[in-house]
Amino acid sequence: MVEQDFNVQFWRDGVELLQMLTAVATRDPVAVEETVQAAYLGMFPAGDKLFVPMVFGWVIECFTGHFEGYQAVDAQYHDLEHTLQGTLCLARLLANRHHLGAVPRLSCREFELGLLAILLHDTGYLKTFGDTQGTGAKYTATHVTRSAEFAALLLGHRGFPASEIKAVQNMILCTGVNTVLKDLEFQSEAQQVAGFALATADLLGQMAADDYIDKLPILYEEFAEASAFSGEKGGFVNSFKSPDDLITKTPVFWRNFVLPKLQKDFEGLYTFLNHPYPHGPNCYVEKIERNMAMLQARLAGRAR
Repeated sequence: MVEQDFNVQFWRDGVELLQMLTAVATRDPVAVEETVQAAYLGMFPAGDKLFVPMVFGWVIECFTGHFEGYQAVDAQYHDLEHTLQGTLCLARLLANRHHLGAVPRLSCREFELGLLAILLHDTGYLKTFGDTQGTGAKYTATHVTRSAEFAALLLGHRGFPASEIKAVQNMILCTGVNTVLKDLEFQSEAQQVAGFALATADLLGQMAADDYIDKLPILYEEFAEASAFSGEKGGFVNSFKSPDDLITKTPVFWRNFVLPKLQKDFEGLYTFLNHPYPHGPNCYVEKIERNMAMLQARLAGRAR
């Protein structure tokens, strides 16, 4: 079982406490839900105690084939655990940011919309009942826009107003590799922060996982299926010739794409996971660096 063991700061009655959140099993929705609930109520003691369990219930329904008209997720990399990894990271980042008093402040509702957005950010991999060819991985190149469309469908059914649906969609769109962030029409600076934090957590959560390296061949298979489905020659999913090619290029991807994106495009929000803030070590980044070092050692071993 994959676990993530990181420090998170909580404040109660103005007193800083350091709580070790150890061994949160990201394959266990209940474990992640409990951690997110603690972060949410730590930020907003008067918040709706039923909100987090409710929206976790919604996403589990979606990924297990209990949302009307849709099958259970069958993508092997972008599965429910992938979503839970990002969700856990987002809750921790926003909790630390909130307790450090960073501005603009996110309201309780803006946090709730951010949580909805990350829980729904990969629903674009879901297939309808009539979609019988291949897996949802074939939609990799278009999954971000499909996720935004699915979010509008689900939230529309749940009675959310158009302004909140738009907010969730904009946050989801932040995760797109080719999204032009300046073109997104956020309704507030706080909503933009939530969107950038979501995209940050999406990257950190998956790349810090203990089994990230072992799952890279599965990620390649998703890219290959998407490439065959689209028939297009260019684009990110067509950047890799084989599983080994993807594995070999991953350290460069981290250094030359992900880190600059975290630092510049997403305005360094990942540093709210540093302990102590702002210049202490970042457990997510440290785990990714260990993954990259392990990967490079394996590659060096092959070359001998």
